[in-house]
Amino acid sequence: MLRELLVMFLMLAGAFFMFLAGIGLLRMPDLFLRMSSTAKAGTLGAGLILLGAAVHFNNFGVSTRSLAIIFFLLLTAPVAAHMIGRAAYFDGVPLWHGTVQDDLRGHYRSSTHTLEVEPLPESETPEIVAEGAPSEDEAELDR
Repeated sequence: MLRELLVMFLMLAGAFFMFLAGIGLLRMPDLFLRMSSTAKAGTLGAGLILLGAAVHFNNFGVSTRSLAIIFFLLLTAPVAAHMIGRAAYFDGVPLWHGTVQDDLRGHYRSSTHTLEVEPLPESETPEIVAEGAPSEDEAELDR
């Protein structure tokens, strides 16, 4: 009885976090926030569902496979999300207009595709425009 309740809790919690990842994918305003919500909530949801499967089957083979998959997900999902987000940033995917801080602005040298510690001159950094923010021409017309 207790095992069934634990399995039910793990499976429902996993499904809930997967549902949150799906909502985050639909509701977040830009690529970077979407990547963050799906990588974190999706990994946690899948891990809880796999943990529920391991508890349910109570078999050494199933448990070790489930734990190995959870370990693999925890290692690869954040790294993959980081690499995709980094490539998108350097490719010029626009940030959300409500983005408060951009730590990479002025540190990316587009000619060599490297990050520099010291800020670079404006001529060597790619222009990253916030999504939904007015362009310079539109801002000039509003004045």
